[in-house]
This record gives sequence, C-alpha cells and structure tokens, in this order.
Amino acid sequence: MKKHTRKSILKKASAVALASVLLLTMGCGNAKKASENETGTQAGNETVSSEKIQIATKPMTEQYILGEMLRLVIEDSTDYTAEITKGIGGGTNNIQPAMEKGEFDLYPEYTSSGWVMVLKHEAGSATDEEMPEKLNEEYNQKFDMSWVGLYGFNNTYAVAVRKEVADKYNLKTTSDLAKVSGELIFGGNPDYIEREDGFGALCDTYGLEFKEVKDIDIGLKYQSMENGDIDVTNGFTTDAQLSRDDVVVLEDDKHLQVNYFCSTVVRNEALKKYPGLEDAILKLDGILTDTEMAGLNYQVEVEGKDEAEVAKEYLASKGVLKE
Repeated sequence: MKKHTRKSILKKASAVALASVLLLTMGCGNAKKASENETGTQAGNETVSSEKIQIATKPMTEQYILGEMLRLVIEDSTDYTAEITKGIGGGTNNIQPAMEKGEFDLYPEYTSSGWVMVLKHEAGSATDEEMPEKLNEEYNQKFDMSWVGLYGFNNTYAVAVRKEVADKYNLKTTSDLAKVSGELIFGGNPDYIEREDGFGALCDTYGLEFKEVKDIDIGLKYQSMENGDIDVTNGFTTDAQLSRDDVVVLEDDKHLQVNYFCSTVVRNEALKKYPGLEDAILKLDGILTDTEMAGLNYQVEVEGKDEAEVAKEYLASKGVLKE
C-alpha cells in the first residue's frame, strides 16, 4: 500500500474538494485504460484482443516446425500475436486436457490420434473420407472444439530398409520382405515392439519371421541401420532420416497401418474471440507432402537449422507470407 503525505490541517476545504474532483477524473481514466487492457482496444466496431493466442506442440521436431508455421501465419495475416509452448510431455494425453481447461487455444494433431486416443474409437473404424467430418462433429459436441484444415501430409508407421538390402533382394513392398525376412535383422524401439498394433501386428499381417529382433532406442535406429547392425526398422513416414539416399521405405501393400493426417485442433471460443484466426490457419491447408515434411525435419534434426527459420523459409517459398 502506498504511503501518502499527510495534508496540513490548515488546508482549505475548497482545495480538498478540488483534489477530490481531480482524483475522481484520474480514476475514471485509469479504469478505462484497465478495461481496454483486459478486453482489447476498440477499433471501429471490432475489438482487437491484446492477449496472446496460445499454441501447444508435442515433443517432436515436426510439431516444433508446425507450431512456428501457425505462429507465422497468425501474426502475418492478423493483428494478433501468438505464443508457443513447445514439447509438452505426453503429447495428446496432456495437451487435450489443457485445451479443455482453456490453457491453450490450438495445437497440431493427427486424425487417428484424435479418433483413437481422445474419442476412444477403434483404429480403422472410419475411412479417411469420413474421418474429418466425424472428428469435427464429435469434438464440437464433446469439447466445443473444431478441426481446421489439413496440412496435407500423413505421418503414419512405415517399414524402412537399408538401401543395400533393398537393392540386393529387390524389395518394394512389405510383402516382398516376407520372402527374405529370415535372413535379416529387425531393430525397433521397445514401444513399437511391445504395442499390440505394432511389431506383432506387422509380423502377423505379412508373415514376417526375422533372423533376429533387437530393441533399439528410438533415436539410434537409423544410426544402427547405417552401421549395418540392423537391416530393417520401424519408422514414421515423415522421419527426417527417411529422406536419406541410403534408406528405402517399403509400401504397406496390405494396408495395415491407419493414416495419421495432420490438422489443427482449435477451441471454438478462440475462433469467436479472434476473428480471422480460422482463415489464417487455413493458409496452411494442403501445404505439405510427406516428403516435404520429412525434408523440413531433416533440416532441423540433421543439418542443425533453427525450426523457426526453416518454417519461415518454407512458407515464403510457397508464397504464404506477405512480402
């Protein structure tokens, strides 16, 4: 509490009255400024919020890049500013509850993650064509949230083989792999090997019986492949290393893997609060293929570039950002 200098008891009543009027006037002015700071500055008939739009991302290079893209298009095409919270542990499991609490306004999410992990449906119980509409309908009803646009790429499981091995056995599809798997070593991260829809499902679907199976840390799989310690591994279709020349991705010709198309989940309250937000996000609609996303991941993970610069350069090359 501020300390005020005691006024002389000899002050005239008129001076006190004048001071009261001045304080009242100043108080009204301060109240008006406080109100503007809290609710935004009036501009015509619109209210432009002074708060930052909150973006969340999962702990993945790909998500860091997407988060920067979202921030860039929002700040480039609106008067709002955005703030990114990067790498939230637990991914969907922790971001979704935080979204429901209003701690974040939006985040990049994958269709099958929302369908299975959030809505608790069985994987593959909706077609790719049905998925966007069904996700939107249920997210709106249960969480007052929307799925806005699709970036264009699909980050699903993939089977990767050393190019030397693929060339030797003329491997194009995962069915081709079944004919020679007894001569090869598979190396995968423990989570994939143990999960029900992972390694076991892959082997059962394609009849794979490898000479040896090794548990390999997720960050060391491609290095182990390069060193010749393993011949085959599980990956994701947008892994940075899959853009290398010494790795071949086999076609999932029996369509085992469900698709994980990437979109943006947004709280409807944020869409109402920030007019133009949805249009800004839709500037990223269809902007990335699997190969392009893998290439951007490679620039960050292998070449050591900053994700914000990689995102900015890519969007500029696509003509998305204002000149």
